[in-house]
Amino acid sequence: MIVRLIALVLVLTAGPVLAQTSSSQTSPPSGTLSLPTPPRPTPPPAPPKAAPVTPVERDAAGRKTPVIHAPPNGHAQHAPTTGAAHAPTSAPPPPSTAAAPEKPDKGTSTGLPLPRWASLRTDEVNMRVGPGTRFPIEWQYHRRDLPIEILREVDVWRLIEDQDGVKGWVHQATLIGHRGFVVRVSEAVLRQSADDASPAVARLKEGVVGRIRSCAAKADWCEVQVSSYRGFLRRTQFWGTFPGEAVND
Repeated sequence: MIVRLIALVLVLTAGPVLAQTSSSQTSPPSGTLSLPTPPRPTPPPAPPKAAPVTPVERDAAGRKTPVIHAPPNGHAQHAPTTGAAHAPTSAPPPPSTAAAPEKPDKGTSTGLPLPRWASLRTDEVNMRVGPGTRFPIEWQYHRRDLPIEILREVDVWRLIEDQDGVKGWVHQATLIGHRGFVVRVSEAVLRQSADDASPAVARLKEGVVGRIRSCAAKADWCEVQVSSYRGFLRRTQFWGTFPGEAVND
């Protein structure tokens, strides 16, 4: 009995001590300020990627010459063969040729001379197998300013031919009258003047498209412009003029 009383007294005496010890472990001591954990510093943003540099070459005098490459979509692309948009609702009749000869000298709609030059107005031009929306789309172009040759006219439709000999019909609204050219050799040198010894302005790779500014009749050189580069190019190095033709844009 005495042993049980002693054990009970010990238990009652140790209770407040254990409570005080537990409280001291979970609560900060009196008079101590609890500071918030500082946020982690935000890493600085990554620097922007540098803009691509136009490739350059140096001539014999050490001058830098920009090299201009053509985009990969410089030619006619086969149109998709699936979908109702590319198939006629019914077999359309062939275009009538009774009103015009096979190779007329003038357009039956505009009275302008044929053949003549024009350029693609937009980056998306559909070429059809006949002069009308009922004819299926066979080719598609994604190259604004690409020069083409107009061969025939039927109402608002034009039979055209590109630098690869591809022929088909496009709507007149997709064409523009300014004169363009496309480089037909592996590399053409745009020069400051009409002379092979003149300093190079830029090197134009095959397929590069630009504007013809002027060509004197029967001249070997034409003044042209590609982007912000302007100079002279040999007529034999590009497609976009008739032999010896005078051009004044």
